[in-house]
Amino acid sequence: MRTKQYMQKNYKIIANKFKEEKDLYKALKFFQKSYQCRGGSEDVELLLDMGLIYDELEDYKSAEDKYEEAVSLAPDDPRGFYSLGTVYDNQKEYEKAIDFYTRAIAIDPDYDKAYFFLANAYDEIGEKEKAIENYLKAIDANLEYFWAYINLGSLYEELNYNELALEMIKKGLTIDPENFKALFNMGVVLKKLGRVEEAMNYYYQSIDANPYYPYSYLNLSVMHKERKELSKAVEVISTGIYHNKDVSVLYYNRGCFFAQLNQLESALRDIIRATELSPSLSEYIKEDEELDPIRKLIAYQIMYEGK
Repeated sequence: MRTKQYMQKNYKIIANKFKEEKDLYKALKFFQKSYQCRGGSEDVELLLDMGLIYDELEDYKSAEDKYEEAVSLAPDDPRGFYSLGTVYDNQKEYEKAIDFYTRAIAIDPDYDKAYFFLANAYDEIGEKEKAIENYLKAIDANLEYFWAYINLGSLYEELNYNELALEMIKKGLTIDPENFKALFNMGVVLKKLGRVEEAMNYYYQSIDANPYYPYSYLNLSVMHKERKELSKAVEVISTGIYHNKDVSVLYYNRGCFFAQLNQLESALRDIIRATELSPSLSEYIKEDEELDPIRKLIAYQIMYEGK
């Protein structure tokens, strides 16, 4: 019996090693071996680990089964209910997710992750005030919960509570001052508040933190365009394209900038590339007044007017 218990623990150790290496299939193989040993099916930690692997592999039915086993063995452990919530969350079954997150919180009123994902689920179904309430509870439970501040700030911005949004994102940045998404969000909020120079500075910081996030370049280049700095707008968005070669919206907007600079051949090349990447943009092209200068080009007429 001791040998079997040893093997059960040993398989778990091997599985966790593969899990750390992100080799999920090998991790699952050894978790399954551990599960088949004596005592494996009664090991709550093992069941939660297996459920998480199944969830990450998008085998939601198997994940649900393992989490239900965990809940049956340990009905006073909130993690099983929370984990079931994440399974339904990942399948966009938000009402079911809300129920399980709520049950986890009933067991542990300080469960910060459960409040966080409960808030997100309420946001997804349009219950904005409940989302705000639960993000605030996540922060109360964990004053260092970076993403709770950032998500709450984004929600406040969406609802045009821009000063509150600014406050939340600033608090998030005190925890992680180099997070590109938080820096980007600061740019968005400051622009809405009319603090243009500060907004542009944060977009530049966001780009420095992550040159592979296309929307920092997009928003910053549009701000340069609004300031009549079209050459600078082209420079910024061209850098964005260098780092994000398959993002149609960058080519589309650079095409618009080139059209306004009367660099018509360059504009048309970008518009063609944009529609190759996202054919649905063809409808916008026909309505966009900024592209009027290229409509006289024969190549444009052949491509988009069928002449």
